[in-house]
Amino acid sequence: MNWVAPIKDESVLLKFKETLREIDSKYLILFEIGIGTGLQLQDILQFKVGDVRGKDSLTVNIGTRNVAQTFQLSPELQQTIAAFIEGRDDDDYLITGYSRNNHPLSREQAYRVFRKAGVSIGLKSIGTQTMRKTFAWRYYNETGDIYYIQHLLNHASPNITFRYIGEKPNIQVLYGKITDDDNQKAMQYLLMDKHGIAEIDSIISDLKVIRRKLSGKLQAPDFYGKTDILLENILEILQDYNQSQAGST
Repeated sequence: MNWVAPIKDESVLLKFKETLREIDSKYLILFEIGIGTGLQLQDILQFKVGDVRGKDSLTVNIGTRNVAQTFQLSPELQQTIAAFIEGRDDDDYLITGYSRNNHPLSREQAYRVFRKAGVSIGLKSIGTQTMRKTFAWRYYNETGDIYYIQHLLNHASPNITFRYIGEKPNIQVLYGKITDDDNQKAMQYLLMDKHGIAEIDSIISDLKVIRRKLSGKLQAPDFYGKTDILLENILEILQDYNQSQAGST
């Protein structure tokens, strides 16, 4: 299964939108709402016209805890939605399927169309999460605020959000946002049953395996490329960590 990625290139994004428009304008509207709000596909498909008419925000319950979360609609997106629903009944589903009856579009059909549109322009890492990931990446790229995205998407940590949008964690940002409560929780976890020491020992063990491969027989070329990236990231993280420790003493 291919990893679903956000669309980061603006020209590719525009081409993907135009391809959806050519298939059916409802798929373009679905995509515009997704990348404009961060809403999940299944939530968008359950909206009826009356749920969005004249609204500047939409509220849904997300996650296993049913946390109420409000997603803002930009003025441009409000205009797009208004034009799309003009003349339609409030009881109509916003994005309908092929049937003449009032039924919402299925997730499976949305996925098939997104995949078809993506493949036609050379994008393979397309799926139903593309909309949400693209919204999240664009917001982070414009603001640098990973914590807003973490809260909006109900992620447990900013590291999860960084992985979700395909970005390397900004360690300095993470260090700067650590609270006293975070420090206490980390201390309890790392000291309890020597979790911290066990994790360091595990990392050292993995690095020793890599060291033995580097000093032994020749490996496949991709091993060296991946190892180089790994070591570069480890060195950068350790440098940031050491700087933060020097600043706290």
